[in-house]
Amino acid sequence: AVVLCAYLEMGSVDLRDRAVIELGAGTGLLGIVATLLDKLLYHLGARVTITDREAALEFLESNVQANLPSELHPRAVVKELTWGKDLDNFPPGAFDFVFGADIIYLEETFGELLQTLEHLCSEQTVILLSCRIRYERDNNFLKMLKGHFSVYEVYYDSNKDIHIYKAQRHSHKDD
Repeated sequence: AVVLCAYLEMGSVDLRDRAVIELGAGTGLLGIVATLLDKLLYHLGARVTITDREAALEFLESNVQANLPSELHPRAVVKELTWGKDLDNFPPGAFDFVFGADIIYLEETFGELLQTLEHLCSEQTVILLSCRIRYERDNNFLKMLKGHFSVYEVYYDSNKDIHIYKAQRHSHKDD
């Protein structure tokens, strides 16, 4: 999350008044930083949905409340999202950006994660995933992702061994 936050801070991603969703947020650092950065740079504030499983929501909500100024609280919403479940609680294709930090590690969740990404993304949605490639299964997820999205590496932090991948839906115009 720290590496992806630093990447956002570099200014290569324009969050100006965009709809952002963070998957598997944990502490919510990435969603909090996205909300703060947009406010600092553009004085607008991205609409950020910060998600995780039900068990993490209480801590996540308290972290968001404690680390965002009160005027930004309406711009950052904490919601439950278990990948592959209750996706109808999220409008299909309604997000400009999907962020995920260190969410590619449990092979048994790869199918549900891919299903969730397909639901959340339109052709214009940009996915940014930061991860350390620990095992061959991590590469297997990237191969699965490439079956549905155009995927390429946009940044590598060699000190922390963290890759950032950008993905977007394949364009149907190419068919």
